[in-house]
Amino acid sequence: MDFTNVIRSPVRNAGDYIQDGLLYCGRCHTPKQCKITVGGEAVFPACMCECEQEQYRREQEEEQRQEKLDRINNLKRMCFCDMDMASMTFSSDDGQNRKITQVARNYVDHFQAMKDKGKGLLLYGGVGTGKTFISACIANELLQEGYPCMVTNFSRIVNTLQGRFDGRQEYIDRLNGFDLLVIDDLFAERDTEFMGEVVQSVIDARYRSRKPLIITTNLTSDELKAPADIRKRRIFSRLFEMCIPVEVKGKDRRKEKLKQDYKACEHLLGL
Repeated sequence: MDFTNVIRSPVRNAGDYIQDGLLYCGRCHTPKQCKITVGGEAVFPACMCECEQEQYRREQEEEQRQEKLDRINNLKRMCFCDMDMASMTFSSDDGQNRKITQVARNYVDHFQAMKDKGKGLLLYGGVGTGKTFISACIANELLQEGYPCMVTNFSRIVNTLQGRFDGRQEYIDRLNGFDLLVIDDLFAERDTEFMGEVVQSVIDARYRSRKPLIITTNLTSDELKAPADIRKRRIFSRLFEMCIPVEVKGKDRRKEKLKQDYKACEHLLGL
């Protein structure tokens, strides 16, 4: 067999030169050709000079970077029902509640350990204190690390399940395919018997999966500890097993933003 017809020959560019019988790169002055013996015959196949190796490395890194970016974007599309949450990151934090931000960062830093223990967070406190924002920050940070997350609420879950007679459990089970499930505004939804059943089913399924859950709610500590409703009592008991309760305090950011918006509009209208 004539191996010289099989082995690739180097491409000679302007400035390249021959030295010791091999082709050298005119830019980095390293060989673009090597000598090997095949079947007793000397052949001179192409090899990558240093600048070609560097270019190849950069191309591989760019390809990997793009693949990672595409993967993260796909994870974000799966994660957020409201894509505005995709911009809620630690870098956009206003710094008004540094303690809670640090708790959230610590949770991300130790997520694998928390995941192994099946432990999440129960973020409770007044309206507009930043619970939704901080839970979205956690999800966004974990997405960057390649953990699939889902951020939703029970109203959306119920809208998906209503009218389904088949596949309800399969849908709930699919939620457990995510490494982190975030459910925003617990019990802000209509308090119906069907809603209560869905809430209990989702939380029970998540509990059995031993995967972490983050819940946000406007309920107070007293309402969480001593709910009047027996069904809620069971739900909160399960949540306290699954989640570390964290009170989120602070002023109502929504109200502050509304005031600023009104002032801006009044200025435009000359009021």
